[in-house]
Amino acid sequence: MATLQQAIEQAKIAGNKAFVPYIMAGDGGLLTLKPTILKLQEMGVTAIEVGIPFTDPVADGPTIEQAGERALAEGVTLRKVLNTLASFREEITIPLVMMTYFNPVLAYGLESFAEACVAGGVKGLIVPDVPLEESAILRDQLNPHGVDIVQLVSLTSSPERIARIATASQGFVYAVTVNGITGARASFADNLAGHFAQLRQSSHLPVLAGFGISTPEQVVSMGALGDGVIVGSAIVAALHEGDVARVEALVTASKNVREKSTL
Repeated sequence: MATLQQAIEQAKIAGNKAFVPYIMAGDGGLLTLKPTILKLQEMGVTAIEVGIPFTDPVADGPTIEQAGERALAEGVTLRKVLNTLASFREEITIPLVMMTYFNPVLAYGLESFAEACVAGGVKGLIVPDVPLEESAILRDQLNPHGVDIVQLVSLTSSPERIARIATASQGFVYAVTVNGITGARASFADNLAGHFAQLRQSSHLPVLAGFGISTPEQVVSMGALGDGVIVGSAIVAALHEGDVARVEALVTASKNVREKSTL
């Protein structure tokens, strides 16, 4: 299996932008996790961000928060998700990026968590409540197991801090495109092009846009700024509603970005 960076670069070589859907593990029960991941993999996504339900998801908007509540009601835990991933690890051919908060990882035990990530095919980790200054504990434990620590870069940080975070990120740089929590948006900040230009100058890694992207048109416009997009709430809502066609339309849009952005 490729690393996160390799998978994104392979999409670029193929003439596409990276597309990373976010899913809430256990929304609909843990039995849905395997078919959901394998179906998205079949659609040709670059990687999958696997969200872990948490009782206080400070970065999540209503759609993802409600999905987490449904998963928690099903008894889903970090340990159960990792065990489920490990049960079909040999069928997973694309990198998984796990998004969780620090308390479940700490309760699991960092070394045991790292080993479980390897067993489950997890190649990256996003922990939004661990700031850059405290992230060494994650890198020290996860990097030896081949797990990247992906950093979120907000629009409100100073240029100096943006450069520091982008430099420290691993796998890819997660460029947050809105001020606030996750969820569909009708518009984005005015100076995103300048923001992405700075991120590209600060890091050799691919830069992916995330937060607020919910339509094929936004996949195209946001994808044109960097190396790809992460789509969360729209994917979560479509999967919950059983709207596979909506998911396919979002994935397909990422394969049209390069052509449209170079006209």
